[in-house]
Amino acid sequence: MRQRATLKVIKGLIDLILIFLIELNYNLCGIFMLLERVIRKIEDIIGRGDLLRDEEDRVCYSYDANTTGSLPDLVVFPRTPEQVSRIMILANEYGFPVIPRGAGSGMTGGSVPVVGGVVVAMTKFNRILEIDPDELIAVVEPGVVNYDLQQEAQGLGLFFPPDPASYKYSTIGGNVAECAGGPRAVKYGVMKDYVLGLQVVLPTGEIIETGTRTMKGVVGYDLTRLFV
Repeated sequence: MRQRATLKVIKGLIDLILIFLIELNYNLCGIFMLLERVIRKIEDIIGRGDLLRDEEDRVCYSYDANTTGSLPDLVVFPRTPEQVSRIMILANEYGFPVIPRGAGSGMTGGSVPVVGGVVVAMTKFNRILEIDPDELIAVVEPGVVNYDLQQEAQGLGLFFPPDPASYKYSTIGGNVAECAGGPRAVKYGVMKDYVLGLQVVLPTGEIIETGTRTMKGVVGYDLTRLFV
């Protein structure tokens, strides 16, 4: 009797596992089929020249310096916050994952896809918009390379301390996302100590701005520290 009861329990568990796997496979297929249906909409947002569909191109965006993930279904290269916002709105509408990526030089898997989706690579979103020597402020886009910012600051007699090991090719956006540091962090602090404000695209697609252009900004919530 006990053996029969045990067999029934095992059979019941197997049935549940099979149902779960079938449902999981259905959901994943739905995501990927749905993604194919919205590629044209993403092309309209980004432009065909800033989008990768071939597998041999996409595989380069399935890993970082340490971690291997899954193959993304699409890689896009936005150049404006509005483009990122429109992609996030589509992601909410159609339910596909979005993975932001800088240079892919991190060691923690932060830019690595887990179940496919759309990699949003920031390497073409790479302008230094402003460096103010009097206010000691730089305004940059997320794809700016750390080393390039250091060189621009040095040319104006300024010093930008954050120096992760990958500083010659890692991006400011990635440095901010990982709160990167380096040997200078012992004396000067890490990346979060040099971020006064941010322009953020929320998961809903809404664009917000946080922080101030001054070292002291005590009015309202310090939303910048929620992100860095």
